[in-house]
Amino acid sequence: MKKLLAVIIILLVAVLMTMTVPDKQQHKEAMMKAINEFVEEEAVEAVGDNVLAKLGKSVVVKTIETALNSKLKVDNYYLFNTTYVRLKGENQILSLGMFGHVFTFDKKMIREKLDEAMNAKEEAASEKEAAKQSAKELKRLQKEQKKREKELEKEQKRLEKEAAKEAKRQAKEAEKEAKRKAKEAE
Repeated sequence: MKKLLAVIIILLVAVLMTMTVPDKQQHKEAMMKAINEFVEEEAVEAVGDNVLAKLGKSVVVKTIETALNSKLKVDNYYLFNTTYVRLKGENQILSLGMFGHVFTFDKKMIREKLDEAMNAKEEAASEKEAAKQSAKELKRLQKEQKKREKELEKEQKRLEKEAAKEAKRQAKEAEKEAKRKAKEAE
C-alpha cells in the first residue's frame, strides 16, 4: 500500500510539474526582471541615480531585450524546462522553470556573461582594426611594388633606346668605315 501511495504521489507531482512548466515568455520576463535589477545596481554604483544613468539603463535593457527576443531558446524536458542562448559556439543556460516559477541565475553570473560579451565585442573590434591595418599595409606594399615595376619598365625602355642608338651609331660608323675603305681601294 505504501509503494502504491508513493507511486501515486510521484505521478501526481509529475503531472503537476508537466502542467505548470513555464513558457518562453515567463522565462523572458523573469530574466528581464533580474537584468533590470542588475543594471539598476550597476548604474547606481557607477554614475549615481540621475537622468543620464536612467537613459543609459534603458538603452542597455532594450539592447538585452532585443537580443533575448532573437536568441533565446527553450529546451522542454516535460517536467521542467531551461532557456539558453548560444555564445561563442556554446549553449549558455540562463534559467530553469518548474512548478510555474522561473529561477534565474544570480547577479554574479549575469555580470560574468555581460563582461564576456563586452570582452568578445572588444576583441572583435581589435581584430577588425588589426585586419584593417593589415589591409592598408598590403595595399601600400602593392602600390610600392607597382611603382617599382613601372620604374623597371621605364629603365628597360631607356636601356633599349640607348642600345638602339648605339647600334645605329655603330652601323653608321661601319658604313663610313666601309666607304672610306672603298675610297682607299680605288
